[in-house]
Parts: sequence; C-alpha cells; structure tokens
Amino acid sequence: MQYRVFPKIPDLEISALSLGAMRLPVLNGDEGRIDPDALDAMLRAAEEAGINYLDTAYIYHDGKSEEAVGRALSRTGLRGEFLVATKSPTWLVKSESDWEKFLSEQLGRLGTERIDFYLLHALTASRWEKVLRLKGLEFLRKAQADGRIGHIGFSFHDSLEVFKRIVDGWEGWEFCQVQYNYLDTEFQAGREGIRYAASKELGVIVMEPLRGGGLAVLPREAREVFARWPVPRMPAEWALRFALDPQEVVTVLSGMGSESQIWENAAVADASRANSITAKETALYDEVRAYFKEKMPVPCTTCGYCLPCPNKIPIPEVFAIYNTWAAFPDRREDRRRWYESAYRRSGIGGDACVSCGECVPKCPQGIAIPDRLAEAHHKLS
Repeated sequence: MQYRVFPKIPDLEISALSLGAMRLPVLNGDEGRIDPDALDAMLRAAEEAGINYLDTAYIYHDGKSEEAVGRALSRTGLRGEFLVATKSPTWLVKSESDWEKFLSEQLGRLGTERIDFYLLHALTASRWEKVLRLKGLEFLRKAQADGRIGHIGFSFHDSLEVFKRIVDGWEGWEFCQVQYNYLDTEFQAGREGIRYAASKELGVIVMEPLRGGGLAVLPREAREVFARWPVPRMPAEWALRFALDPQEVVTVLSGMGSESQIWENAAVADASRANSITAKETALYDEVRAYFKEKMPVPCTTCGYCLPCPNKIPIPEVFAIYNTWAAFPDRREDRRRWYESAYRRSGIGGDACVSCGECVPKCPQGIAIPDRLAEAHHKLS
C-alpha cells in the first residue's frame, strides 16, 4: 500500500486508501443491523491490504456504525492496527455541554479511551457559527489535552468562501475532509479548496471519490467514453485514480461494503501516484463530466450567491443531493436517507422555503429556486 503524510503530522503515515464505515454489509436490509461476521472479515482484509485509517460517524447506519466498529475491532484484536476517526454531529449540538455528551457517548460506543482523529461533522456557515458560539473549539482543545482525542479536523459541505473562512478561523486544525471526484471538481471546496488547505498545512482527506458508489456503476454512454482508453480499466479505478492525483491529497475515503471491494480498491490506490494523469485522460474525464451534467435537473453550480437564506436552507446542498438522486438511480435511497436525517429533520430542507424570493435575483443561473426546492423536497421525501 502507498502511504502519505499530513503536513502537521509528518511522522504518521496514512494509507492512500481509507475504509469508511457508512456502507457496511447489513442483515435483512436493515441499516441498523450490521453483519458482524462480514465486518470482521472486512477489517481483516483491510489490515492485510495495508489500510490503516478507519472512518465512522455518530449517525452512520442509523447510529449503529460506531458501536459495530468498536466491537469488531475488539473481536478481531485489530484496534492497534487502525487509526480510528469519528465525527461530532454538529447539527445535533444545542448547548455547550453537548460537545462533552457526544464525545463521551462515542468513546463508549467505540470501546476506546482515545479517538485518533476527531472531526466536526459536515460544517457549513451556520454550523461554524454555532461551533464558535457554543465554544466547540475550546472543548476540542481540552479533549485533545486530556488525551481523549488525538488529532482535530473537520468535514465540510458548503461554498469555497466558507471553506476558506473555516480553514483560517482556527490554528488548531490539522486536517480537513472534503468531497472531490471527477464530477465535483468545483463543488463545495473543490480543487481550489484542496490547494488552499494544503497551503495552510492542513492534511486533506477526500470523501465521496466514487460519489457514494455511483461512479463505480456507470451508464453505457459513460463507459463507452472511458473504453476509448487503450488500457482497460474498471469505472472505480478511473474514479480512484482521479481522486488520488492531487499531490495535496493524503488519503481517499471509500465506503466499501465487501472484501472484494477492499482488495480491488487497495490495488488501485497502491498504484495511483500523484500528478500522473495525462492530458488525454483528462479529456476523457471532461467528456464524462459533461454527460452527467446534462442528466442533472437543477443547473446549480454551487456558487453560493443565493445564500444566506433567511430560513437557513443550505440551498446548494439540497440541489446537490437532488442532482445526485436524479443522475444516479442506484443512490436514490442513500440520498433520500441523508436528506431526511441531516436536512429535513433539522428544519433546513426544501420544505422550509416560504417562497420569499430573496434568493431568486441573486442566482447567476436564473434558477427558480423556490419552485426547485419544492420539487427537490417532493422527490427526496
């Protein structure tokens, strides 16, 4: 396995491929019933393949992922072989004491006294303001000082401008986690954000390199474009190679669900060197990207000019979820669940729009935002 390092943690090597515990094998189709035998086998395969970074979160698998991961690490005796990462559910935090409440619960779920990498989950402009208001950074410093967490970072879902604000907003960040794949080069933080984070010596973790698995199962038209390359490659290989190409990227996080996926993706990650994609390969990526953009119902570029919304709706995020839902049929249930848990239940889904119209004249694309929010909410509900 290829290994890379975070600029602020130069003595700690991280595998180029990381295992995300958000799409684990389950029993009888129940997201909350993770198959323990299959998970044990996956952890053994990951360790053997050289993967040493394991990512979970408070909400994954209906809140059961952390506990399942903790028990599996105990059963297999592999706790010492993995750097374990999890995330504080920022949208559920309502008071200063909640930071402690969630961390204590997560330590218990994972069955550990220390979480190696701890992230503030899915930061946006409004959640960043909450972190500052409720003294979340002070809590992270304290938890790091007493040894309960090792390294501090954040995952992100907002505009590039907000990303830069958060990066510059605290000197304690050691790493960040951003969405990046060959469809989302300018989405949220994007390629520019990756460069910016690295310029501030933050390690960069890429999430959604396969767009939740959508880029591993391509439609015929997209497959035919990649088939013009003289060396045959599976769709997942094209996606992982792209995500690992920026020299600033330390590791790519993939929510794998089987041993075979681990072995296949590990082989690609081991062989994918930074800055190795050629101009001819780039042209193929561009062509496939153009194909998918035609399939997406809302021509949102995630510029963020529509923000802030008076009702705090993260408009570009809702449209991004809807576009993914429309373009990738295999991901519809996954996107529906994410919209329900992180947006609608928090009162910031499309149904929170009151059609005030404040956003409409701000949109460079001329999108009828209230109408499209209602459409997105209907489809995702």
